[in-house]
Amino acid sequence: MSKRYETLSEEEQQELLQKYDPEAGTRKLIGIVGWIAFFGLLAFSLFQVYTSVFGVLTAQLQRSIHLGFALALIFLLFPARKKDRGKKHRVAWYDLIFAAASVVVGGYWPLLIDQLVNRVGRLTDTDFLIGLLAIVLVLEATRRTVGLPIMIIAILFIIYALFGPYMPGSLAHRGLDLDRLVQTMFYTTEGILGTPLGVSSTFIFLFLLFGSFLIKTGVGEYFNDLAILVAGRRVGGPAKVAIFSSALQGTISGSSVANVVTSGAFTIPMMKNLGYRKEFAGAVEASSSTGGQLMPPIMGAAAFLMAEFIGIPYAEIALAAAIPAILYFSGVWIVTHFEAKKTGLRGLSKEEMPDRHVIMKKLYLLIPILAIILLLMTGMSIMLAALYSIVISIVVSAFSKETRMSFKDIIDALVDGAKTALGVAAATACAGIIVGVVTKTGLGLKLANGLLDIADGALLPTLFLTMIASLILGMGSPTTANYVITSTIAAPAIIMLGVPDLSAHLFVFYFGIIADITPPVALAAFSAAAISGGEPIKTGFDSTKLAIAAFIIPYMFVFSPELLLIDTTWYYVIWMFLTAMFGMVAVGAGVVGYWYRKISWIERILAVVSGLLLIYPEGFSDLIGLVIFAGLIAYQFIVKNHNHPKPQVSG
Repeated sequence: MSKRYETLSEEEQQELLQKYDPEAGTRKLIGIVGWIAFFGLLAFSLFQVYTSVFGVLTAQLQRSIHLGFALALIFLLFPARKKDRGKKHRVAWYDLIFAAASVVVGGYWPLLIDQLVNRVGRLTDTDFLIGLLAIVLVLEATRRTVGLPIMIIAILFIIYALFGPYMPGSLAHRGLDLDRLVQTMFYTTEGILGTPLGVSSTFIFLFLLFGSFLIKTGVGEYFNDLAILVAGRRVGGPAKVAIFSSALQGTISGSSVANVVTSGAFTIPMMKNLGYRKEFAGAVEASSSTGGQLMPPIMGAAAFLMAEFIGIPYAEIALAAAIPAILYFSGVWIVTHFEAKKTGLRGLSKEEMPDRHVIMKKLYLLIPILAIILLLMTGMSIMLAALYSIVISIVVSAFSKETRMSFKDIIDALVDGAKTALGVAAATACAGIIVGVVTKTGLGLKLANGLLDIADGALLPTLFLTMIASLILGMGSPTTANYVITSTIAAPAIIMLGVPDLSAHLFVFYFGIIADITPPVALAAFSAAAISGGEPIKTGFDSTKLAIAAFIIPYMFVFSPELLLIDTTWYYVIWMFLTAMFGMVAVGAGVVGYWYRKISWIERILAVVSGLLLIYPEGFSDLIGLVIFAGLIAYQFIVKNHNHPKPQVSG
């Protein structure tokens, strides 16, 4: 590329991550504690790799050791105060005590497993204190790595469990005493050591490790170059580069904010330099990066939890999520295209484009991603597929001296992968507290019945209320945690109305993710605004406008589960996909106010109506939608030819 735009340095990217992504807010350790943390992270990864190769330990052992590693490292790496993030300083004395206590908690099950199994249901004083300590450490570790929202939710659930008889109306229950609460939370697999942490200690860790190895190959920068090659010269080229690049980044990223900072550090300055509004530039990146969490195979690690919760193989979930993800990014692309044509935003010139031959010579960097998808599609276990793909990424990196991984790179990848997993481990352990309370008190059923009562048992109002609940619960929570919360609290109401489990869980998952770009708490949009210099709330609203498809698609696959490849035929799926794409075009034109030319308010309303009819999966609605769609296009060409406008460059 003959012309390079100024991008954010690694230090600036790290500062943004520390500001908007709690999981990135680590200390810069020095001295012996720094070495202890380094070897602790390395040992954490080696333990996970070892158990994936030679066999996972029993549930309590695997999960408690995983938890012990994570908690101890969190208290060494994450300061108690936000203002200390990213600074070089010694670890506070109380954090050393917390880290030591975490080792005790993590080692309690492995050291005393026979005694704990034999006295199940009968806690000694020591058992009680260790269990209570585990709860306190998990809550504090969650606050440091993930933020206050999920910790507060967990504390409210604990209060609900302890004071059940005093709760109003149908929310009242017998209540748990502190002894039973501690027993459930740490001495069964229904609380902290439950399914969410179990998935973190197996599948999620290895996929995050795979992502860490991919980053070491330089595939992140390659995604940007490949995106420029594909979309750079089109109308609104830099914005479309951001969309394409973020979709690719989403295949390996577990965080909307991390995706924004990684991809946006390059794409946002490029858009601004070509005259794009600051808020629009930030919104394109935020909506695209958030959509990356919806893109298989990783889907922010939530797909693994979903597989465990609803008992559907991971490969089926990833395949089912593919069409909605494509529709989402198509919707963002369409709205961006119309906005670019409306405001006259140009693409990159030939001189600004990268060398095609250089980019194509590095296509081999995509082999590990293709490999893991193929391995999963063949039915290979998730852990083996991730392990083989890690090995493949190391081998593929050796194809070129420029990308070849040294022994130091491999060690760094192991350490970075473990560091990435810390926030997920804390979030899933904390989510286990919420799940444990719901299981013991029957709260999930109570909330589901409450939602159904408010909606009078009708599906559409129930979906709307569930959407609002998921957006609220998803604000400020990482992908894995918000999925656990929304699937536990919000999804049962939809399922009770006969909606398939997969449709219901993906519905709440989508809206939990979209909370990242929905004001007032829109972390992905705010981090993009910090890069662009735009106004945060306006960037959030622009992001919501660009991601309008995300508010439509979940309703599509609830009303028509065939979109998720449930009990359907391929020709019907193709028909639904095509009509939905036409619908996205019409809705996008209506939202932006531009199609082949600027359109009036009446045309905009008709376009949105046409789009919604086409998106709604029913033959008669498709027919009416197509008639309106065709009529609008014909009318535009008639007016366009009558007025003799200047020709537009198509994108």
